[in-house]
Amino acid sequence: MTNPASPHKPALLVRGTWGEARRIGAVLREETVGGALLLLGAVVAIIWANSPWGDTYETLRHVRFGPEALHLNLSLAAWAADGLLAIFFFVAGLELKREFVAGDLRDPRRAAVPIVAALGGVIVPALLYLLIARSVEGGARGWAIPTATDIAFALAVLAVIGRFLPSALRAFLLTLAVVDDLVAIVIIALFYTKHLSVVPLLAALAPLAVFTVLVQHRVRSWWLLLPLAAATWALVHASGVHATVAGVLLGFAVPVVRSKKTGGPEAGPGLAEHFEHRFRPISAGVAVPVFAFLSAGVYLGGLDGLVSAFRDPVVLGVAVGLVVGKPIGIMTATWLMARFTQADLDEDLAWVDMLGLSVLAGIGFTVSLLIGELAFGMGNDEHVKAAVLSGSVTAALLATVILRSRNRAYRRIREIETVDLDQDGVPDVYQVGRPEAADG
Repeated sequence: MTNPASPHKPALLVRGTWGEARRIGAVLREETVGGALLLLGAVVAIIWANSPWGDTYETLRHVRFGPEALHLNLSLAAWAADGLLAIFFFVAGLELKREFVAGDLRDPRRAAVPIVAALGGVIVPALLYLLIARSVEGGARGWAIPTATDIAFALAVLAVIGRFLPSALRAFLLTLAVVDDLVAIVIIALFYTKHLSVVPLLAALAPLAVFTVLVQHRVRSWWLLLPLAAATWALVHASGVHATVAGVLLGFAVPVVRSKKTGGPEAGPGLAEHFEHRFRPISAGVAVPVFAFLSAGVYLGGLDGLVSAFRDPVVLGVAVGLVVGKPIGIMTATWLMARFTQADLDEDLAWVDMLGLSVLAGIGFTVSLLIGELAFGMGNDEHVKAAVLSGSVTAALLATVILRSRNRAYRRIREIETVDLDQDGVPDVYQVGRPEAADG
């Protein structure tokens, strides 16, 4: 990759700074492990649900516990969706804020392309779904199911097929997923809040405000912060807004950069980096895999049952949205950005690389399953689960074919990106002609 972006043009699949590449590499390693656990949880759930002991799986999902007085007597599956996924969205909030405050998204020129691409990857799948499922009574509620990208699942696929994927492609996929998470959060908050209770929602601002003040002053004592976070989550849950939104708000409250005023004589990293380091393994290694295990178990009824499910326009709409809508939306939006802004495409890469990433973004899994439950109700979304699973697997297989066809080019780029002749710990390609490239 020898054609760095012009400072006057948006960057399109162009290598970033060494600091950002190193950070993204660390994030992807953790998410890849989480993705493998996610897949394991999903496979175990599907096998169990389709075994002679499938009833015991459903019994486990519906085990209820929690204080009734606080409206928290929930099933195990609901605790996973509302509670454990709040950890996932807390980490997503940290990542979002970090990207926009200190990451590459703070530069509007670099941020424009992945943001527009992510929006295209939301709008087109939703439109395709509505076009296919419009005839089904109540089917429109599921319009957002095929709009999400599951970064953990996608990275698990990349770990198998894309070990040599260039840093620019990895960064673009992660940035796309980060923006996708933000859109999903907004969609859940605005469109899947059925009954809003204002008093608990306003009450949630009190523990959230105290939490914010403490983290802004670099307080990291769990015995102070955890009760405040739990109170915020419980009050948001009681308000009718999906409780995972509380995780995002708490993540947004954590400072990314320590100011001189609150952090001592020098500015530096805020608590966001510390919390991300602590909570990402819990999110990737526990929260998401457990949610996958408790949500992915769907009785398929053999080949005949699967064929029958795809006669449902809702199922077809979800699958087409993920497999066809996602790549069309992302590719079209990206091409338009390149066309009208003259964004630079690195000379070592081609549009087929963008196509591979766009197809890979059709892996919808975690958030798609969550939105399916919110749209149709837990227990009424069995066909939706089958659509999400089949659509995600199809997208993974198609992306594998496309990206593996470019493996030779990726190996060549990877060799260039790892050369460090002066042995200073920073690959030479991040320094030649770009003094700022080693920052971070």
